[in-house]
Amino acid sequence: MRKLSPDMESMMQARFGKDSVLALATVADGQPHVRYVDAFYHDGAFYVLTHALSGKMRQIGQNQQVAIAGEWFTAHGTGINLGSFGKKENAALAARMKDAFAAWIDNGHSDLTDENTCILCIQLTDGVLFSHGVRYELVFSE
Repeated sequence: MRKLSPDMESMMQARFGKDSVLALATVADGQPHVRYVDAFYHDGAFYVLTHALSGKMRQIGQNQQVAIAGEWFTAHGTGINLGSFGKKENAALAARMKDAFAAWIDNGHSDLTDENTCILCIQLTDGVLFSHGVRYELVFSE
């Protein structure tokens, strides 16, 4: 995995390192599906709290290739189910998510103890970021 330059990483972190609403596109049976998700960026990936039995996770189970779009940003990536939010291996990431999603994570909408409440990692491969009138091509993998 090739890292972004410090300047590009800083721009991504500043814009998306907090609760961000993104459009997430998946494909199933040859049809595109798009929905909004709450996500935050960290080290080349976006993380989403979701339900393992949701349509998006079923679609990613069939085809891991996804696309996302946010504030003056579009990208391609691979959707990876990291498993249950409460899984011991996810403890550090779960703590980061609780911080990023503090405004709503405990509002009763998500049951963090449900084994089907999972973490979706969108590992980015490439993207385009616009900032102050400049277009930046981002490459996250070789």
